[in-house]
Amino acid sequence: MTAVVDDETWVVEFTVRGSWGRPLWLAAFNLLNKCLAHHPAGLLLDLRGLLDPGAISAPLWLTAATHGLRMEPAVGVAACVPARTDLAVRLGGVIAGQLVPAFPTVPLARSFLTSHRPRMDRVRLHLPPDTAAAARARYMVTAACEEWGMGSLVPRARLVVSELVVNAAEHAGTPIDVLISRRGQGAYLHLAVLDGSRDHPVIRAGAVDPLTERGYGLHIVDAAVQGWGALPTHHGKMVWALLKA
Repeated sequence: MTAVVDDETWVVEFTVRGSWGRPLWLAAFNLLNKCLAHHPAGLLLDLRGLLDPGAISAPLWLTAATHGLRMEPAVGVAACVPARTDLAVRLGGVIAGQLVPAFPTVPLARSFLTSHRPRMDRVRLHLPPDTAAAARARYMVTAACEEWGMGSLVPRARLVVSELVVNAAEHAGTPIDVLISRRGQGAYLHLAVLDGSRDHPVIRAGAVDPLTERGYGLHIVDAAVQGWGALPTHHGKMVWALLKA
């Protein structure tokens, strides 16, 4: 089971392979929650490799879609399912088909999601793997917030984006991309920092000494945002944070 976010479309491609059962259900449930917490532009369920006689997995996909529709802005869900299978029949029902439109190929499902994604104003900044580059990220997030009428978020947004960029420069050592987007009608600011490392950040447990302990910046991020996390991309990872206006 894998979940990879496309940093161009912001669609998460969620792939499941194997025989459906309790262990796979639990893993899928936990990973789906992680993906939706990222608040992507869409969720693509690639179920071509799932062995599910009787379509027992259908309630989980329908529940994920229902949860996505209740988010603000809504997160659309689509599935790629082989034709003439029990799962294809179940997802092809009148109500289920509205919640989780099913397509025979991944490109068709991806096209559906990208054409129906919610309004998302976005700016992108390319940075070198240098901690000093955080100053450019702070400037960009300030300009974006002021342009979008989200000036009250500037102090927290500057702090968060700075910590994420410094963390990427110190630990990944690869070129960095910063993505800043306004979600919906400006209710949320989404910050994402991409690098070429597959290693996800982890908050260290216990007391932290800012002079000696690594990971102190993530404690700051955790306290300043409504949610944050990391997802793999095709070329590394994305560390994201969501701030409420």
